[in-house]
Amino acid sequence: MRRRTTDAVQRAIDIAVAGTGLVVLAPVIPVVAAAVAVGVGRPVMFRQRRPGLHGRPFTLIKFRSMRDVDERRGLVTDADRLTRVGRVVRAFSLDELPTLWNVFRGEMSLIGPRPLLMHYLDLYTPEQARRHDVRPGITGLAQVSGRNALDWDERLAVDVWYVDHRSIGLNLKIFARTFLVLLRRTGITAPGEETMHLFTGSVKSGPARGVQVMGTDGA
Repeated sequence: MRRRTTDAVQRAIDIAVAGTGLVVLAPVIPVVAAAVAVGVGRPVMFRQRRPGLHGRPFTLIKFRSMRDVDERRGLVTDADRLTRVGRVVRAFSLDELPTLWNVFRGEMSLIGPRPLLMHYLDLYTPEQARRHDVRPGITGLAQVSGRNALDWDERLAVDVWYVDHRSIGLNLKIFARTFLVLLRRTGITAPGEETMHLFTGSVKSGPARGVQVMGTDGA
C-alpha cells in the first residue's frame, strides 16, 4: 500500500513538474535545438525504442549528441561520433529536455532507473529485471551514486535497491543530488569510454560491493 501511494504521488509530481518545465523551458529548447543542428547535425532529435514499465517499449526522445555512424568518415566509436557540442549537451544533461514529454505522457518518471536498450531485456538476471517494476526515470539513484563510472553489476544492483526502497523522501534526495552531480560533472563517462560500454550480461552474482548507495549513509 505504501508503495502504491508513493507511485501515485510521484505520478502527480511528474505531471506537474514536467508540464511546468515544458512551459518554462520553451524559450530554451529551440536554442539547444539550433546548437545541436549546427554542432551535431540533423535531425536534432534522437528517437529510440526503450523498455518502460514492466518492459513495455516506448519511444524515448532526446536531443542528439552524436553524429551517425559513418565508416568512410571514421565515425565508428562513441568517441569518434561525440561532437564538442554533444559533450556540452551531455555534460549538463541538456539532451534530456525533450524527455520531459515522455514524463508528461506517463512513459517515464522524473526519478527512476534509466531506460536502457531493448535487447538488454534478454541479458538481465531475474533480479536485475526487477528494475522494470517502476517507470524509468530521467535521473535515478544510480546516476547520483556514480553514474556511468559504476560497472554494470553495481549499477543494476543500485536500480533494484531503489525499486525496493523507493519513497517520496528518497526521490527528493535524488532530485537534489542530481543538481550536485551536474555541477560537478562527475561520472559522465565510464572508465576508458566516452559514454558507457555495452552491457553483455552479468559477470558476478549478489549485491554490488563498494558502492555507497545514497539513503544508506544518511546523505
